[in-house]
Amino acid sequence: MADMPPVLRHPEKAHRPDQPQPKKPDWIRVKAPTSQGYKDTRDILRNNRLSTVCEEAGCPNVGECWSQGHATMMIMGEICTRGCSFCNVMTGKPNALDAFEPGRVAHAVQKLGLKHVVITSVDRDDLDDGGAEHFAQTIRAIRHRSPNSTIEVLTPDFLKSKPGALETVVAARPDVFNHNLETVPGLYPSVRPGARYFHSLRLLQRVKELDPTMFTKSGIMVGLGEDRQAVLQVMDDMRAADVDFITIGQYLQPTSKHHRVDRFVTPDEFKSYEKAAYGKGFLMVSATPLTRSSYHAGDDFAQLRDARLAKFSNA
Repeated sequence: MADMPPVLRHPEKAHRPDQPQPKKPDWIRVKAPTSQGYKDTRDILRNNRLSTVCEEAGCPNVGECWSQGHATMMIMGEICTRGCSFCNVMTGKPNALDAFEPGRVAHAVQKLGLKHVVITSVDRDDLDDGGAEHFAQTIRAIRHRSPNSTIEVLTPDFLKSKPGALETVVAARPDVFNHNLETVPGLYPSVRPGARYFHSLRLLQRVKELDPTMFTKSGIMVGLGEDRQAVLQVMDDMRAADVDFITIGQYLQPTSKHHRVDRFVTPDEFKSYEKAAYGKGFLMVSATPLTRSSYHAGDDFAQLRDARLAKFSNA
């Protein structure tokens, strides 16, 4: 697919110097979405007035995923209270929460017939609980309408939330709790300045302390300026926090005002990362140039879930 002209949706980034956008290699390019399945998914989402991270973050896999009826729902609005340099979601003052949104999400999940659904959100530092109760209400609404669907949440870090926010989400019993570390700790000041690496790591560890049977997941981007040893160290940190699943994908620069692409990591390097991650004990690994946090999120999940339940029921 030909590169789309950049659209600056972020006035807060306008003061940043332009960063050159290198030409994408052949292994990054994808076909434009044209299938009927893509159009059907798009219509269901729009009819329910739902946002998706697929569109807001400019995901390159939107054509493939929507063609198969997969989408990652983004709740709590389209405006984030953070301004990470890699992210294509708008920054600003968010609107009030929509009390009817959990029900609309659940209706869309039922209409799409999703076996596995991913629910994510913008950061809502303006809310006392960071939106934790809204996540919980959405999980419960999906369970009511689609009891056989598995649910994955991709949450913010709740860094500025009152105590108990994480506990609220975990108590709603998603099948997978995902929170992305995004990059190696040395790049946090430039890539993710509003977050704290060890806070995010501790969040994932705390999920397992609250519910040892819950799968946890995290992901990072590469091509931001990290080196291989730093990526391997992040893997070790995740495993020390008992994280089950890992995703590793190529960072793609949304506009010239975003963090620059340091380099395009080759498919062979991604295969090497995949091998290393399985060697360190991750149960599921997705490491490819086009991997995103929810890309093929439901693949093989049911089998792993049943194995985990059997393990704990026999313990």
